[in-house]
Formats: sequence, structure tokens, C-alpha cells
Amino acid sequence: MDVCLNLSDQFEPPINGNPSLFGKYEMGRLLGQGTFAKVYYGKNILTGESVAIKVILKDLIKRQSGLIEQIQREISVMKLVRHPNIVELKEVMATKKKIFFVMEYVRGGELFAKVAKGKLPEDSARRYFQQLISAVDFCHSRGVSHRDLKPENLLLDDDENLKVSDFGLSALPEQLWNDGLLHTQCGTPAYVAPEILRKKGYCGAKADIWSCGVILYVLLAGYLPFQHENMMKMYQKVFKAEFDYPPWFSSQQKKLISKLLVADPNKRISISAIMSNPWFLKGYIRPIAISIDESEQEMIPIEMVRSKSSPPFYNAFEFISSMSSGFDLSNLFESEKKKPGSMFTSKLSATTIMEKLENAAKKLNFSMLWRKDYKLKMQGATEGRKGKLSVMVEVFEVAPEVAVVEFSKSSGDTLEYRKFCEEDLRPALKDIVWTWQGENNVGQPSNDIF
Repeated sequence: MDVCLNLSDQFEPPINGNPSLFGKYEMGRLLGQGTFAKVYYGKNILTGESVAIKVILKDLIKRQSGLIEQIQREISVMKLVRHPNIVELKEVMATKKKIFFVMEYVRGGELFAKVAKGKLPEDSARRYFQQLISAVDFCHSRGVSHRDLKPENLLLDDDENLKVSDFGLSALPEQLWNDGLLHTQCGTPAYVAPEILRKKGYCGAKADIWSCGVILYVLLAGYLPFQHENMMKMYQKVFKAEFDYPPWFSSQQKKLISKLLVADPNKRISISAIMSNPWFLKGYIRPIAISIDESEQEMIPIEMVRSKSSPPFYNAFEFISSMSSGFDLSNLFESEKKKPGSMFTSKLSATTIMEKLENAAKKLNFSMLWRKDYKLKMQGATEGRKGKLSVMVEVFEVAPEVAVVEFSKSSGDTLEYRKFCEEDLRPALKDIVWTWQGENNVGQPSNDIF
């Protein structure tokens, strides 16, 4: 863990051996980089699974207007869209200066690399298009518009299966204006829908379908449908949906593309109609999306590494999200059905904290129902409106000098639980608390813990 916390501000891993990210992932070679992030190859130490780790500097995104919200949205979106043809976000962690996106590692690179060599065989183009539409259809069913679909954002795995990536410009229903439309201009010029360029509001799902049409054209032709050295003249072609078909396009291909690349979004073909198209249906097998129960809405795993000799490891990103008012992302990790809870940090050891908790429970007239390792359950003596109040407590290790203690109601009345936390629990634990969740009343701000 110490190696991870001391990664240089320039992202570069130490030269002498592979560093470990929070003791869970080996950090390897650099895979790529952008303006605000670098992506490294990684490996899960416990399972040996290959992953891609995107590293983002917090200082950089704090200086750029809207980037924090963009990252919040990207995480929120990727909680919703777990599908065989979408790159999986496994978890998010952080230190004081960096955010780490741990993602599925897709070995085959970008679809763009294939297209750059020229047009694809019809069967290959159809298969990629089928997988793209399946992924986009699933996104739309969850209220998500991607808004930046292009071959550079479509990756290929070892089995040549397509994986949609980069949801940084995606949109959720809460971003709709009162007119029910989106108004942010975004996307890549060659693939962006005309209604986005017109600045009059647009339906994100219909805009995605346009981009899918451009992608299909590129797969079959080997070049873009709308091209011109002058950007404004290219836009004029986009506005009119003015393009030509190569001589090798079949009548079925032309018929489908002519319905995808329609300037009027209200006349553009729907996803369901695409999936009923004869050319599309040839050899099509619908992939099975990963089903998530309503009680499992927390789709980014809040991972913990447990052992009998040490407390579980607390996901640092959840910790920073919960404790820092300056960079609050906690709402992205909490299910609406999650029981109300309280959390604080302490500079004491986990063993000492557990002893202090047991002593506090006795003073508050709570009996110990059970204790296992660094987790315990205690119950009040008096009957409340919904029976006796039971409280679960668990201690997590964040760093050698920092522990997190989390409380949650196991049974009893919620209002009585909240009153217990505010009036009884907090005063009883004041000697071991460094800071409570969301408060910055200690010697240094809570977002400077790491």
C-alpha cells in the first residue's frame, strides 16, 4: 500500500519493480495517455486478471470547469451499463492526488486501427455493427446517451468482440432541460449528428443512432461519408445528409444507411427498426446483458480485502467521496435502499478502536450480540417503536495511520437510530474520532487525509 500512496505526481511507476495499487493491482506498462489521464496495464494480484488502470490527476480536473461533474457522470453511467459489448468499470479508488479507474482490459485495440487499413468484409462489418447496436440499445434502455460514438471509442477483445468505451461525454436523464432535450454541444465533428450542431436541443438517443450510421458507413466504405477540407462546408453536408455511396455497396446496405443518416431526427430509424432490418438480422445473436437486482444497484464493487489478522481494506475512493466536501462523489456509490449510517476516521489502530467500541457500548447500555474480527453487532436494552435498536459497526483500514469506522442500523426505528448517533454515540466516541463524515472541524481538512 505504501508504494501506491507514494506514486509520483507525474503518474510514473517506480523503476525498481512493479508497484502495487493499494496492494490489489500490479501497475505495469503505459498503454496510452490523454490531456488529463494516463492508462496503464495492470493485473489483479489475487486473481491474475488483466486490467487497464486509468489514472487521473485531481488537481488538473479541479482547475477545469465541468470536469469534476463529467467524471461523476461517467462513473454513474458505468454503474448502469453492464453489458457484454461495453467495457466494464470494475472499481474506482483514489489517493490524495489521483483517481484510479480500474477497468476491463481489452487487448485487441481500437476498431479504428482496422478501419484505417481500408473497408472491412461485409460479414465483419455487420458483426461489429450488430454488437454496437446491441450495446447502444442497452444504454438507451437505461436512459444513457453515449454522445461520442466513433471507431476510436470501440475496442476489440481477444475474440474480436466489440466493446464500447469512453463514456466521458455521456448523458443521463437528469441532464435534460425542461423541453426534454439535451443542449450541450459535444462529440467528434465527423460523427456528430446535425441536430447537435444546430444548437436547438436534441434527443441524445437519436443522435447516437446517427453516429452509428456514420460508423456503419465507415466500416463498409473505409472512409467517412462527410468529408471536406473546410470544416464549415463539411458541416453543410452533414446538415443536408449529403453523401455518396461507393459502387460496392449493396442495395440492402444502402437502404439501411439511408434510414440511419437522415438529417431530421424525427424521421431517423429507431433502434428497434434497425434490429428488425433484414441485413442487420443475418447471423444475429442477441447478447445477454448482465442482470442486476434492484437491491444490487451499487454496480461498482466497493472492494475489501479481508484477513483474520488485519481489518478489511476500505476502498479509498469511497472514503474520499464520503469524507470530502470538496470532491463529493459519494452519491454515485450509494443505493437508495441503503440503510442510513454514520462514518468517522480515527488515527488509532483497528484493535484499539474495537476495544473502545465495546467499552462505549457497555456505557450506553448496549449488549454485544456478536463480534467477529473487526466487525460487531450491538443491541440496545430498551424497546423502541420498532423493537430494540441494533447497530452494526465495522472497522476498515485505509492507510497504516488511518482507519475508517462505519455504523449502520441493523434493526429498529430509523429516527431513534439517528437520535442515538447524534446524542449518544458521538459524545461517547469523541476520544477516538479524528473527523466525522462530511465535517472539516479537525486540525486539517478532511480532503487532505491522503
